[in-house]
Amino acid sequence: MNQTHLHLMMVHLPIFGSMIGAFVLIQGIWSKSDTVKMASYSVFILSCLGAIIAYLSGESAEKSVEDLPGVLEYTIHRHEEFATYALAVFAVLGLASIVGFFLTMGKSSMARMYSYMVLLIALVSFGISSRTGYLGGQIRHTELHDAKISGPNISPNDAPSSNSDEQEEEED
Repeated sequence: MNQTHLHLMMVHLPIFGSMIGAFVLIQGIWSKSDTVKMASYSVFILSCLGAIIAYLSGESAEKSVEDLPGVLEYTIHRHEEFATYALAVFAVLGLASIVGFFLTMGKSSMARMYSYMVLLIALVSFGISSRTGYLGGQIRHTELHDAKISGPNISPNDAPSSNSDEQEEEED
């Protein structure tokens, strides 16, 4: 197994872990079960670790695909940029889950309200990790490409630009 394989395996853990953990936390809040809440916090902590591993293995994964035919540098850059946001949000989720775990275990009066905050962070984490995964999928799954970057006349080095009018003026 190489870094690219590790990356592809780990990228799914934050996406599904944040979603499943949110469902478990909702069940824990609804049933008022501290054990279920602590289980959800454990899932979030594992998801955070998966996000860290996925992020750290991303550079090696990039090196293994950047020169493949059909891979657009633009799609790699967008995925990489969004992955930074995902890592930050998962760091917050992981830390909040550790605090939530100990608040719940210690029967703190703040534990119930805190679980709602962690749930909100988990839902944001799910959204950001899903978007990051979608952008990562565009790297090799051409069926996911936006219409503006796909088509028969697009070469692997082409990238859409927000200032394409400026470039056309410079060429004239």
